[in-house]
Amino acid sequence: MRLVLLGAPGAGKGTQAKMLIDKYGIPQISTGDILRKAVADGTPLGKEAKVIMDKGELVTDEIVIGLVKERLGQDDCKKGYILDGFPRTTPQAEALDAELAAINTPLTDALSVDVPMDDLMKRLTGRRTCKSCQQMYNVHFSAPAKDGVCDKCSGELMQRGDDTEDTIKNRLDVYEKSTAPLIDYYNGKGILKSVEGTGNIDDIFNKVCSILG
Repeated sequence: MRLVLLGAPGAGKGTQAKMLIDKYGIPQISTGDILRKAVADGTPLGKEAKVIMDKGELVTDEIVIGLVKERLGQDDCKKGYILDGFPRTTPQAEALDAELAAINTPLTDALSVDVPMDDLMKRLTGRRTCKSCQQMYNVHFSAPAKDGVCDKCSGELMQRGDDTEDTIKNRLDVYEKSTAPLIDYYNGKGILKSVEGTGNIDDIFNKVCSILG
């Protein structure tokens, strides 16, 4: 299985990815993790990326593709992998496909976790975290017994700065403009599969496994 995981912020991709890792014994590939490791290890691409990042600029697609290609060539990816958070744009997807075609290991699946926009807003804007013990809540789906107070340790609950309604709307707008077109791209390739990402997590995962075979 060589899988790209698609879905808007808050769709639950991370949760499903963790469950897929456990079931299939394949790694989850995060470009953020790859980038940080390459910079820390001082690899040639890592050094290039560090120069760009130190200027406060975005790392180029060419470097990111190169890092992903190196990562996918490692032994733990021989049985397959899950790409989460990459590609983010159609040009990145096209470049990735070209690299994978060159080594005769094309993607086998692109899975889209679909959640209605209203649900995404509630999931993201409703998140609260205890300042003391880091217990997570959601005021819409799993609210604490007392508003603003942690059930476990009576600590104060806080909302992350990037979970405000305006910020969330902006993140979802960015997703719709740049990443959502990937659904059309992979559909055109004939490898797109979709799952409804609402309801019980285990039920969603069972559907995912059935869809992926």
